[in-house]
Amino acid sequence: MSFGRQASPSLTSYSQNLPADLEKAVDQATTDWKGGRKTERFWNRDAALWTDGDESKWLGWLDIVDSQLAEIAKFKALAADVREDGFSHLLLLGMGGSSIAPEVFSFTYGSQIGSPELLVLDSTDPVQIKNFRSRIDPARTLFCVSSKSGTTLEPNIYMQYFYDETRKVVADRAGHHFIAITDPGSKLEGVAAKLGFRHVYHGVPSIGGGYSALSDFGLIPHAAAGYDTEKLLKRTATMVDACKNRNPAENPGVKLGLLLGTASAKFQRDKVTLICSRSIHDLGAWLEQLLAESTGKQGYGLIPIDREPFALTEDYGSDRVFAYIKFARDNDSAMEEHVSELESAGQPVVRIVMDDLYDLGQVFFHWEVATAVAGSVIGVDAFNQPDVETTKVVTRELTSEFEKTGSLPREEPVVDSDGIKLFTDEANAKAISQGGSTIGAMIREHLDRIKPGDYFGLLAYIPMFPEHEEKLHRIREQVLRSKHVATVFGFGPRFLPSTGQVYKGGPNSGVFVQITCDEPDDLPVPETKYTFGIVKAAQARGDFQVLAERKRRAVRIHLGKNVGAELERLTDLISAAVE
Repeated sequence: MSFGRQASPSLTSYSQNLPADLEKAVDQATTDWKGGRKTERFWNRDAALWTDGDESKWLGWLDIVDSQLAEIAKFKALAADVREDGFSHLLLLGMGGSSIAPEVFSFTYGSQIGSPELLVLDSTDPVQIKNFRSRIDPARTLFCVSSKSGTTLEPNIYMQYFYDETRKVVADRAGHHFIAITDPGSKLEGVAAKLGFRHVYHGVPSIGGGYSALSDFGLIPHAAAGYDTEKLLKRTATMVDACKNRNPAENPGVKLGLLLGTASAKFQRDKVTLICSRSIHDLGAWLEQLLAESTGKQGYGLIPIDREPFALTEDYGSDRVFAYIKFARDNDSAMEEHVSELESAGQPVVRIVMDDLYDLGQVFFHWEVATAVAGSVIGVDAFNQPDVETTKVVTRELTSEFEKTGSLPREEPVVDSDGIKLFTDEANAKAISQGGSTIGAMIREHLDRIKPGDYFGLLAYIPMFPEHEEKLHRIREQVLRSKHVATVFGFGPRFLPSTGQVYKGGPNSGVFVQITCDEPDDLPVPETKYTFGIVKAAQARGDFQVLAERKRRAVRIHLGKNVGAELERLTDLISAAVE
C-alpha cells in the first residue's frame, strides 16, 4: 500500500482563518508569549507556565522522538520477530492513552502483508469481547497488554481472559503469545515475568497517557504491525524542530495553542470541533482524549466535538473553533464546501493538510504542543486527570462490593415504562419532574435545560455496533438542529479516561444522557467473582455518580436486552422532545 509521496520530510501545512476580534486577541497573546520568552521556558520545562506545580515532571514527551530514533533497532527487531513467528493478529489490550494511538494507526494504515492485523480492545462490554474472541485464533495471535501503571482494571481483566483462552490451545506456551508495555517496576512487569511473557517494553515515567502516542505505548504496536516506525519518527522530527522556533508566529504548535487557549479564555469558544477527512477519520478519537484529558479541569477546558453530523451554518453558535485536518489525497467536495461555508460565516477555522499518511506523528506532536500551550493560557495543569482517577476509585469500590456481597447496590428508577427505565440523582430528578411523570415528559424537561453555550452528550454503555452508532448520531443531529448547541458522543467505558475528564472537571455546560442496557449474554472474568457485564455496570454507575457529585445535568436511560429496538424507541422519544 502506498501512503503518499516518498519525498524528503516536509512540514504539514497549517493555516487559520479567524474573525477580527479573535485575531486581534491572538495577536496580543502572541506578543505576550514572545515577550515572556515562553517558548524557551516551555522547552526548559518551566512549571510556572502552568500552575507551578509538578508539571516539569511530565514533559518527557518533548524529546521522545530523538530517544526513539536512537533506539530504532529495537522496533526493527520486534517487527522481524513477529513476522518470523507468523502471527495473524496483534490484539492490543488497553484503555485510554495506551490504546487510542494504536487504533488510529490500525484504521489509517490497515494490514501489512506478512505482518499481523492490529486490533484494539478497549471496552469491557461482553459482546465486544466475544466479538474479538471470535475474530482471532489465540494460537496465531500476539497479545499486547498496555498499562502505564500496571494496575489499571481493564487491561488486567482483558489479560486474564485472553491468557486463559490462549492457555486452552497452547498450554504452557501461552506466555510466549504476550508482550507488555508498562512503566518500569510496575505490578504488570512482575506478572509478565511470572507468566513468561515474550517481551516487556517500558514506558517513560515522565510521559502521561495522553501524551504517550510516540512513546513505546504507541510505537511498539506500530512496529509489531509491520508499519515503518523509522519513517514515522523521521517525519515527526521535522515538526519537533518547527515547534522549537522562538517566534510564536512561526511555531505551529505554539500558534495553534495560543489560538485554542485565547478562544476559550477570552471568547468562551471552548468547543473544538474536529473535522477529519476520510483516510484519517479515526484521528479525532485521539485528539478528543488529548484535549479533554489535558485541559478539562477546575471548571475550565476545551471540549472536543468529534464526528458531529454537518449542519447549516446558522445552527452553530459562537462558542466553537473548527479544526479541519485533511490527507491531501482525500477529495470530499461536501466536506470542502462545508468548511468554506464556515469560514464565510465568520467562524474560526484551522486547516491542517498532511501530504503523507506517515505525517500522523507530526500531527500528534503538533497538537501535543498546542494542547500544553493552551493549558498554559487557560491556567490549568495540562498533565493530570484528577476526575478520571475519581471515577476509577468509585468503580473499584463497586466491584469490591460485588465480590463481597454478590450484587451491586440496589437502585430504584425514577420511572419505568415498558422496560425502559430512567435513573438519576435527587437534584436532577426534582429538576426534570416539573413537566410530567412519563419518560417522554422527563426527557423533554431534561433537554429543555439546554441553553446557548451548552453542549449535549450521549454516553452510551451499549455494544459498539455500527447500527447503534447510526441511531446515536441521528439523535445528535436532531439536538444540534433543534437546540443549536454542540453535541458529543462516546461509547462507554472507552471514553472514561479521555472525554470523561472534561465532562466532570471542565465547565458545567454539559447536558448528558447516559445509556445502559441489560446484558443479553454475559462473560465471566477469570480468577474473580464478577463478570465483564458487572464491571461495565460498575463503570457506568461510577461515571454517573461523579457526574452527579459535580452537579452535572444528567439522566441515565436503561434499556433491556433488545438494545436495537429500545434504542430506536429512545430515538423517537428524543425526537419528539426536541420538536
